[in-house]
Parts: sequence; structure tokens; C-alpha cells
Amino acid sequence: MKSVLTALLLSISLIFSSGMTSYAQDFQKGFRAAQSRDFATALKEWTPLAEQGDATAQYNLGLLYHEGRNGITRDYKEAVKWWLKAAEQDHTEAQYNVGLMYERGRGIVQDYKEAVYWYRKAAEQGDAAAQYSLGYAYDFGDGVARDYVYAFMWLNLAASNGYLDAEEHKRGLKWEMTPLQLAEAQKLTFECVAKEYKGC
Repeated sequence: MKSVLTALLLSISLIFSSGMTSYAQDFQKGFRAAQSRDFATALKEWTPLAEQGDATAQYNLGLLYHEGRNGITRDYKEAVKWWLKAAEQDHTEAQYNVGLMYERGRGIVQDYKEAVYWYRKAAEQGDAAAQYSLGYAYDFGDGVARDYVYAFMWLNLAASNGYLDAEEHKRGLKWEMTPLQLAEAQKLTFECVAKEYKGC
């Protein structure tokens, strides 16, 4: 009985390890192809992985369709389709890209509220570009109620995470704010950092 169980466990581990090796090889083959600008091969290698639910492969397919280079037809709808699948699995860059596509109305109906929803998901994971986009949305009232305090808070976070445009935007926004609003925005920034960007 013990030898049967051992053989079963060994065969299961071999199946899984060979599957992971195959996955890694397929993914790397696609990655090397993309690096050498052979996007058709990258598409061929990553599509089965993406169809099996791999978020990184889904994100990469979205990039291929969004850019549409070297034998790949640009297709924003297909890009959004794959980015949404990855975004629903908490892939940060995919969440940001879905937000951007909703904001610009590329491959999907323009919807600022949906853009803000996806920007927030990415921003809560520390994505500086998404934090900047949320600050911008609050500054201009795109998809959310206009609120200079929250705009400044998100821009502050984006700037602290290295997003250079956020500093310039903050400088302009300061002229629209009272000292009390600036103090509140600074307080909210510190609170948000302490909460690791969640629920800000």
C-alpha cells in the first residue's frame, strides 16, 4: 500500500513539474520572441497560456493587440478583453490599462466611472500612474465628484512613488486650494500610506 501511494505521489509530482516546465518554456519562448520583435510567435506561445487563465500572458496579449506591430493587427477590443481578464485577477498594470481604455473610449465605451474604478484598484496596489490618474480625475471631476483635497492626496502619493508629472500638477493645483485644504490633503496622504493605499 505504501509503495502504491509513493508511486502515485511521484507520478502526480512529475505531471505537475513537467507541466510547469512546459509552461515556463512556452512563456519564455514567447518572451524571447517578443524581445526579438517576432510578435506573431509571442502571440502563438502566449495565447494558450492566456486561455488557461494566466494573468501575465493575458496582460502581454493585451499589449500585443494594443500596439499592433509586426504582423499583429491593432485591435483595441481584443486588448481590452485580455486586460480585463488579467485585471480581474489583480494584475496591477492590466487594471491601470483597463482604466485608461475606459477613460479614452478605446475598444470599449467611454466611461469615466469605470475608469476611476480600475484606476483605484491599481492605485491601491501602489501603481504611481494609477494614483496620478485618480488625482487627475478628482481635480477635474471625471467619474467622481470634483474634490481638490483628494486630487492633491492622490497626486502626492503618485509623486512620492516617482511619477514625475504629479509634482507639476500638484504645483498648479495648490493655487486652487486653501491652506486648510492643503493641510487636510497632507493628513490624508499620511493616513493612506499607513493603510498601504487601501480604502483611501
